[in-house]
Amino acid sequence: MNRIVIMAFACLLILPVTSPAQTRSRTTRRGTQSAKPSAQQASAEAKTTGATKVADQIKNLTRFVYLLGGVAKGIEQVDEAARKNEASPTALQQNEQNKATVKTSLRNVREGLDQLEIYFRGTPGLLDYYLKLAGSASGAATAEDQAASGHFDQAGRSLLEVVNRLTDVLLEMR
Repeated sequence: MNRIVIMAFACLLILPVTSPAQTRSRTTRRGTQSAKPSAQQASAEAKTTGATKVADQIKNLTRFVYLLGGVAKGIEQVDEAARKNEASPTALQQNEQNKATVKTSLRNVREGLDQLEIYFRGTPGLLDYYLKLAGSASGAATAEDQAASGHFDQAGRSLLEVVNRLTDVLLEMR
């Protein structure tokens, strides 16, 4: 019986001392270690995702500007032939379809840039970059207006300015 009392007393003395020490130690380590990398990791992931979205827009815009150059030249040639009454009705109809396609494509480009700006504005890790990105969609809107008034070449030049802005943002993000 004496042994049981001594063992019980020893257990009571040892248990309270070791149990809280282990709990506090584990909790402190977990809280400190898991919170910091998580916030840093989320910021790095946001930056990587944002940079990828900017790079995708640059690729799409440069491809579009390249194609627009040829289409704009063709539109100008048919418009010139129409002024001289040398264009066939089929060529005129195709030219109008090309103009409509370019205008629709420019609207899609502007909408894509609007979405990119909204993403950057709404993502905490990208807010600093948003300040440099802001205005890209308005540059595309300018190109859209220029195309609507028949200035397709100038619309392409406006899009090149947008590409330059996006490239600057991408360089800033490295």
